[in-house]
Amino acid sequence: MAREIQQQSHKGDAGDGGRGGAFQFNKSPEKMESSIDVAGGPSARPAAGGNPNKLTLVPLIFLIYFEVAGGPYGSEPAVQAAGALYALLGFLIFPFIWSVPESLVTAELATAIPGNGGFVLWAARAFGPFCGSLMGTWKFLCGVINSAAFPALCVEYLAKVVPAVGDGGPRYATLAGMNLALSFLNYTGLTIVGYTAVALGAASLAPFVVMTAIAVPRIRPRRWLVRGRHNDWRLFFNTLFWNLNFWDSASTMAGEVERPERTFPTALLAAGLMTAIGYLLPLMAGIGAVDAPQEAWGGGYYADLAEMIAGRWLKYWIEVGAVLSAVGLYEAQLSSSAFQLLGMADLGLLPRAYASRAKWFRTPWVGILTSSLITLGLSFMTFNDIINSANFLYALGMLMEFAAFLWLRRKQPDLKRPYRVPLSFPFLVILCLVPSAFLLFVMAIAGWKVYALCAGMTAGGVAVYYLMDFCKSRAFLKFSDGEEVSV
Repeated sequence: MAREIQQQSHKGDAGDGGRGGAFQFNKSPEKMESSIDVAGGPSARPAAGGNPNKLTLVPLIFLIYFEVAGGPYGSEPAVQAAGALYALLGFLIFPFIWSVPESLVTAELATAIPGNGGFVLWAARAFGPFCGSLMGTWKFLCGVINSAAFPALCVEYLAKVVPAVGDGGPRYATLAGMNLALSFLNYTGLTIVGYTAVALGAASLAPFVVMTAIAVPRIRPRRWLVRGRHNDWRLFFNTLFWNLNFWDSASTMAGEVERPERTFPTALLAAGLMTAIGYLLPLMAGIGAVDAPQEAWGGGYYADLAEMIAGRWLKYWIEVGAVLSAVGLYEAQLSSSAFQLLGMADLGLLPRAYASRAKWFRTPWVGILTSSLITLGLSFMTFNDIINSANFLYALGMLMEFAAFLWLRRKQPDLKRPYRVPLSFPFLVILCLVPSAFLLFVMAIAGWKVYALCAGMTAGGVAVYYLMDFCKSRAFLKFSDGEEVSV
């Protein structure tokens, strides 16, 4: 996403919520189009001293994989919520309803507007800086809330081997220590994080390959057809959504990707296949090989399944894999959040300090620090509250993202799109309407606590936009004007 997003000022437009004031992109659409074609935005131009450490295809595949899944861990509640049959159908059908449309939209926009900031740039270009800022608020808070789930999930698995870390002071100490250590790893550089993700992906998936192979002779297909009793559809759909979203998160780092116009579509396809197979095969093996009651399938149940299928040694291997997966999930999401803040700073939506990079590692250290502290504060929420709140904020952001995609297709048909979804506009509307209907459903089944929390966060995001506007107009803080390169 290495692009200058510059919008015409529209100072006189009535009812324009965000295009006036201090946040104005001053170039005309024609000049903006030209600058986009040459990838000339502040996120695209090399900073002083250069940054040769570009993400290549394989690390990007695994970063996207960890943004979305990171292994089958966390999918067990789908069985607990609705039984074996609906869980398998969910992970078989839902990728076509949700993951494919989101991936296609991401591939087109990430290659057409490839600069750090991703979806923030897309919303700002389509609807102006106010919407870009609001999109940034929703997706950033969703990201840090989502990041808080990974240490919590890891502690659930660790507690099955070391029960002392499952509650009280030891649990809090484990969560805090894990957050701090993983944040420092992120600080050491995106290239290191990318290749770490490759190693972590292989290591975390290996025990499930072994478990599936050992389970094959014991599989009884009739167990796949068992429907649940007293089903919890809110938990079921939130679990599916949480395990299969965030396909667009890596777009915030597109300015760091080598040849994004080719790399992104290929990486999204490969990560999609890994994700689908990585969920379905272990579920089919675990359900088919063990006659377990529906209520047993809580978080961390794969470890117990592994012990029943192969022995305690595989249980411990699954536990280690869960820890490694949590590391990869945390690193990928933290990188996405930090580079999103960098992209927003390049646009002038946040103070210039957020575009600062560490001298040695060229990482956005202010964004990493901010994201890590917020994540640490949220790590003590319950796992289900984390999932529900993250899903609601993500749904808000995705509705705007689909709208921006359709708006840009209709209003800027000549925008250079190295990858273009091969559908006419009416079919693109259908492509976006189907997942949008599901987004509205996920939002509708959220509880009142989630409504209140997300309403407060949205109000806070609006307040931040106008506060930044005020600080910029009074020169209280330094902001990029969209032409500078932050170093």
